[in-house]
Amino acid sequence: MSLTVCVVGVPLRAHYPGTSSVKEALKTQKKLWSSEDYSTFNDEVGGGCWARILNQNYVNGLMTATISWNLVASYYKDLPFSRDGLMTAKEPWSGSYVVESPIWITAHTTQFTQPGWSYLHTVGHLAQGGSYVALTDGKGNLTVVIETMTRDHSVCIRPPLPPFNVTSQNATFHLQGSFASIKELQVWRSQFNFKTKKSSFFETLTPQKLFDGSFTLELAEDEVYTLTTMTTGQKGSYPDSPPSARFPKVYKDHFNVRNPPFSEAPDFADQTGVFEYYINMTDPGPHVFTLRQVVTERPVTWAADADQTISVIGDHQWENLTVSCDVFMESMKAGGVFIAARVDKGGQSVRSAKGVSFWVFADGTYKVTNELGQ
Repeated sequence: MSLTVCVVGVPLRAHYPGTSSVKEALKTQKKLWSSEDYSTFNDEVGGGCWARILNQNYVNGLMTATISWNLVASYYKDLPFSRDGLMTAKEPWSGSYVVESPIWITAHTTQFTQPGWSYLHTVGHLAQGGSYVALTDGKGNLTVVIETMTRDHSVCIRPPLPPFNVTSQNATFHLQGSFASIKELQVWRSQFNFKTKKSSFFETLTPQKLFDGSFTLELAEDEVYTLTTMTTGQKGSYPDSPPSARFPKVYKDHFNVRNPPFSEAPDFADQTGVFEYYINMTDPGPHVFTLRQVVTERPVTWAADADQTISVIGDHQWENLTVSCDVFMESMKAGGVFIAARVDKGGQSVRSAKGVSFWVFADGTYKVTNELGQ
């Protein structure tokens, strides 16, 4: 078994972005990954969380990869974990998006390393708080990432973060071995400013000169630095986002897409089960193009989600509305369909959601309820 396992996703870490690894994981002597992490609202405190754990997952827990859940927050804002991604793009109908601070914090590591690079053992905590890591490609290139995030400006969604202190400091670094001959490092900096709300992210500075393999940095609180031999870094650009807009008040979809670019229809957010585009060539009428439930058995789930297959669409604040749809039940022996409005919950809490639900069953009966988990 040991020979077939290359990487261990550290147990007891999913959803819990503490930075230590359990002893059982360390004993495997395998590469350790934080296989689900972050899950934090992506404001600037969320960016501080991401900066701290990207470094300290290795400094404290020897985890060589940190995988963010999720990469892009592209789901309705009223569902659980709103904006818990590295950036936000939750309005496909308007095209609005926001590049949040975690994107630039990510670049401090990912622009100056590649898969196959290795962490050096000379990593640790700074004397006045914060941490540093160093990585190399084994071919002479070096990247050092430093963070000085204060406690209140780097809180993640969980677990509770113990108190710690970070203050301004001068930090001196001494390069040894093959790195001692490096004469200059490129410098990139992000500065969070929680007082003025005028933070600056991923800016290139004057290269840092080294003398006898040493250099000193003046570090303030809530900063991230990258010093690297790599000269390929660049701050990407992007067009201005279209303005944000509410979900259209009048909406319809016939799913008339012969070669859809994605299997899921736009604007629907599956909560339990899966719906996908389906071309029903057996239909002689107007329903060749459909949205079909493709998971017909309840899988093993991690939350108390509903027994029914549920997908949500629309504006959470709608109250007075008309909903209509054509449905086809492929089995006339059991099961049924429903539509609901004024639904007050989603995600892992959808089982206890309240609303107005109209149910039609395969035996020809129907009913109206005020809950989904019936």
